[in-house]
Amino acid sequence: MFKKSLLISLLIASTAYSSLSIAAENSLLNVSYDVTREFYKDFNGAFVKYWKEKTGATVTINQSHGGSSKQARSVSDGLEADIITMNQSPDIDILYTRAKLIPKDWQKRLPYASSPTSSTTVFLVRKGNPKQIKDWDDLVKPGIAVVIPNPKTSGNGKYSYLAAWGYVIKKGGDETKACSASTILSSSATIILSS
Repeated sequence: MFKKSLLISLLIASTAYSSLSIAAENSLLNVSYDVTREFYKDFNGAFVKYWKEKTGATVTINQSHGGSSKQARSVSDGLEADIITMNQSPDIDILYTRAKLIPKDWQKRLPYASSPTSSTTVFLVRKGNPKQIKDWDDLVKPGIAVVIPNPKTSGNGKYSYLAAWGYVIKKGGDETKACSASTILSSSATIILSS
């Protein structure tokens, strides 16, 4: 799955990158969210090699990382990004609503509504997994404490709640049960991290 996502990402990036006019010094700035920092170190290297083979030109890709919404605001406030990769569509929408830097219907430009990958929520447990946490049902049991990003300020926090909601629906639950599970998850979150 990762390999397929990487190939799709390379295709989309090559389309996006190749449509840019690369400056005389042959450098690009990719403004992205924190979680992608390590991914783009590898991805950018693969693209630089691909671009050199395709065009004979050498390109340097610089990175700027931070919270997704903060990065989107920076670009809309004037940070001159060549590539923008955000973790949620509302952050891309900011580029239209605040600065008209992209078309309102930006999602129609590329396949998969311009979202070539999906996120995974990972459960980290104490050594030996003493409470035997294996899925979302286990997280809402009494006595389980959860550390989760703040969904008001973090894309990953929003995705965590949406993943819990989707888990309930996928198992045949309705919106009432999904809402209840999300509420329980929220109340068991002893620490809510801000991004």
